[in-house]
Amino acid sequence: MKKIFMLALLGMLFITSCNDLDISPKNIVTDEDLMTNESGMEIYLARMYSYMPFEEFKYMPQWGLRFDSWLGAMGISGTGEALNRDGICSAFTGEDTPYWNDEGKKAQPFKLLRDANYLLETLPKYREAFTEKRYNHYLGEAYFVRATVFYAMARRFGGVPLVTKVIPYPAESSELEVPRSTEEETWDQVLADFDKAAELLETTSPRTGYSNKYVALAFKSEAMLYAGSVAKYNETLPGRMTGLGEKTGVRVIGFASDTWQAASKRYFTEAYKAAREVMETGGYSLYKKKWSATDKEAQYQNMVDMFSDLSSPENIYVKQYQYPTLTHGYDAYSAPFIFRAPLASGTCPTLDFLELFDGFDRYPNGTVKVTTGSSNTTGDYIMYDKPMDFFKNAEPRLRAYVIFPGDMFKGKEIEIRAGIYTGSSPVKPLFNDYSYNSADTRYQHLDAYKNTPKTLFLSPRDGNSQEIVSYNGKDMTAAGANGPFYDFGEGCLTGLYGRKWLNPDPSFEAGEGKSAQPFILMRYAEVLLNAAEAGVELSLAGAPSPDGSNLIQVATEAVNAIRERAGATQLTSQITSNRTGLDIVRKERRKELAFEHKTIWDLRRWRVSHYEGRDEFWGESRDKSLYSNNARYRFRGLYPFFSTQTGKYFFDARFQWVSLKTFEFNAIDYYFAIPSGEVAKSRVIDQQPNR
Repeated sequence: MKKIFMLALLGMLFITSCNDLDISPKNIVTDEDLMTNESGMEIYLARMYSYMPFEEFKYMPQWGLRFDSWLGAMGISGTGEALNRDGICSAFTGEDTPYWNDEGKKAQPFKLLRDANYLLETLPKYREAFTEKRYNHYLGEAYFVRATVFYAMARRFGGVPLVTKVIPYPAESSELEVPRSTEEETWDQVLADFDKAAELLETTSPRTGYSNKYVALAFKSEAMLYAGSVAKYNETLPGRMTGLGEKTGVRVIGFASDTWQAASKRYFTEAYKAAREVMETGGYSLYKKKWSATDKEAQYQNMVDMFSDLSSPENIYVKQYQYPTLTHGYDAYSAPFIFRAPLASGTCPTLDFLELFDGFDRYPNGTVKVTTGSSNTTGDYIMYDKPMDFFKNAEPRLRAYVIFPGDMFKGKEIEIRAGIYTGSSPVKPLFNDYSYNSADTRYQHLDAYKNTPKTLFLSPRDGNSQEIVSYNGKDMTAAGANGPFYDFGEGCLTGLYGRKWLNPDPSFEAGEGKSAQPFILMRYAEVLLNAAEAGVELSLAGAPSPDGSNLIQVATEAVNAIRERAGATQLTSQITSNRTGLDIVRKERRKELAFEHKTIWDLRRWRVSHYEGRDEFWGESRDKSLYSNNARYRFRGLYPFFSTQTGKYFFDARFQWVSLKTFEFNAIDYYFAIPSGEVAKSRVIDQQPNR
């Protein structure tokens, strides 16, 4: 019951040599041409899907849904998942191409809404051309498209113009000017359209490129989680994130004080129901083709293979590519430095991300232990024969997502090294302060690097700029093959590389527009997590189970199923119906769905990116002053160094130090601004309150 779609460039070529002017031109495609046969409908649907707001390899959080993005990277918008070399690391406060109207970049939701509405209004004229099952399916496709567009707009803007019919043009201005609806009305429309899609769509996709009932239900569960979270957690924000538009007086963002609780319960209920239906009748399962309960190597390889196996029983909705007609460039920009083609290091996971996972010794404050002391400023560095020894107990899932220093990729050992230390042993911490305020102090500022004789060797960049250290009669480059290089952002900025989505085939030669790995937009693991989160939220709200199941038991079993496949430690007791239990589910979601464009939206709907809510950003209490300065914050890296005195490696854990990426997020940024031009030219389109 899996659904895979491929967007192809479709066209029609009609040649005419007729002189009879009474004959209709043959280069005009009519409704009868498209809506009376399967081939015509395939063309119509392909056009719609080519403009769908799907967030895959070509989506960049800063650039938005431009459909032509060339620089592939994941999780770099203040999520804590990863950093990269470029300015696109800036905080996720908006998109350069707002998903409202942009002719040049195809970000045209209202044009897509018109296509969907036109199909709903016109296809009934040709009902007799199709079986009832297929006719209903095509209508279901239109509802699915419309639901997806409204969902993409709602999570960016709140209330939006609910255009649910074809607006004729030319027409009276009152017909053309559709004001923003309330946020609650908008989410209700998303719900209604997904429900109608699930009712009408076939249970299995009739053709590649089409949706089905379970695709609609899976996306419904995700959308309703977002709606329920916004309704609930807007209430916790400073000043409550709710407000009326100046032109219409409509509550364009947030929920009214007397409706938010009921709305939140209703949306969480719908999320739970949809997820449970997929679980009970959809026929999907977690991918376990190479999995073994006793073999961590098999668990790791299983999860590596999962993201490229189109036959996976976990795939619900997949964006499929095909070389050379439909490709992307993720490998060309995000592979390790030694494979750069033409760039590298587009996705460098952070230490903050790594610390979400099991398998590491920790200090009392929960951070990864790199010294023998009680913090990374005390004791001596712990020494390792090889860098991979540091990760020997890590979750296999983490290794499937992240390339560790010294691990293998495409048949090569990935050498990652921040520098070489030639001083005496035991080696003491390089800094006496690892707080946010000291993050601007870099390794090259240390006396060990500046003084003579120097005992710390670094490299500004690769090649001839590498500093050289003689060790055991051989020359050793300070930063190795992949860096990090301290003034060159193309090296391994955080000491880690992303593995997820990269093509592992050694024979594959990366290049711009050469990659054809599929992108999984929806998989069964997310459906399990949707059910778990909705279940805990309903339990917290004192709401009844929609289907009679035990909400907490379902949540616990879902998390444990995912953790078992991941090679992680199982929960030994049921998830509790409190904040701690909810954090368990959220943390599992952040781990499992990392680098899938899910975290950026989860953090937004949970309302945890602003300073006051940042404890829940990590899912645990932390001293925020150590990691942020009010609105601005940073993420950390894990940097391996080689000690010539011991012949071993040690790791330093500190804020990312190559390009000093900082992020800023304020509560107002949970909603994007409406494009100013759209507000200025309209009598009814309201800007967001307080902007």
